[in-house]
Amino acid sequence: MSEQVKALPVHQSAGTSAHISWRDYLELTKPRVVALMILTSLIGMLLAAPGVPAWDILLFGNLGIALLAGAAAVVNHVVDQKIDTVMARTRKRPVATGRIAPVDAILFSVMLAAAGMVVLIWQVNELTAWLTLASLVGYAGVYTLFLKRATPQNITIGGLAGAMPPLLGWTSVTGQVEGHALLLVLIIFAWTPPHFWALAIHRKEEYAKAGIPMLPVTHGNKYTELHILLYTLMLLVVSLLPFVTGMSGGIYLIGALALGLRFLQYAIRLLRGDDRRVALDTFKYSIVYLMALFVVLLVDHFVFF
Repeated sequence: MSEQVKALPVHQSAGTSAHISWRDYLELTKPRVVALMILTSLIGMLLAAPGVPAWDILLFGNLGIALLAGAAAVVNHVVDQKIDTVMARTRKRPVATGRIAPVDAILFSVMLAAAGMVVLIWQVNELTAWLTLASLVGYAGVYTLFLKRATPQNITIGGLAGAMPPLLGWTSVTGQVEGHALLLVLIIFAWTPPHFWALAIHRKEEYAKAGIPMLPVTHGNKYTELHILLYTLMLLVVSLLPFVTGMSGGIYLIGALALGLRFLQYAIRLLRGDDRRVALDTFKYSIVYLMALFVVLLVDHFVFF
């Protein structure tokens, strides 16, 4: 897009650095996003084999994944510094306001990534460590640095990095990539576009002001809403694959259908009404959907194993 990002002036006094809190550094890691990733990673661990994995795998596997995910989030803050200053929901972030200097944030990111790699290689296995590092590079490098600003399909292509946690949890337990683990990745991969595009409709003006070519900005709301509906239909089909392949049983089938049809209802309402409030409701439900779907899958696993 030709529109340039016009950063708001950062008002920072000479003594601002003295007021840096540990909460600022915690905010850099996007703890809520990381928490959702760890939930899916944990479920990947619990689904990988009968019974409950060893406590050290549960602890150190999720710790290492969380550290590397946090490192990627910090890079996102640095790369998006100017963009964050023009968006209402991000303009108070630590790097955007100048509370934390970009170089300090990068050093923090390197420390988190190094610690995460040490934990995974030392306490888990090398496959998980390198797959997690690849996810970091995919999100912080390929998506944040390039795709986010290059194409309205940024979320579709870049969603693979964010879909990796269940696989990482699975490999933490088994030490190998298996088909059922890839099904979990596929579910999140299909879920990502309708999830983010619903938010993009609600925040359309902000993305346009920041010069980010999100689909509603480049192609309009109706086009985006149609694609949300199509991807939601695809997600519904993909979510049934664990049952079709014998990975899960009837409890999951009922749960997946109920959750998926509700998601579909939101998508249809959005297409019919073109309402920003419905878009926000759809975005919020998408988070509930993913968490509930994986919890139902976990319940089904332990009931039938």
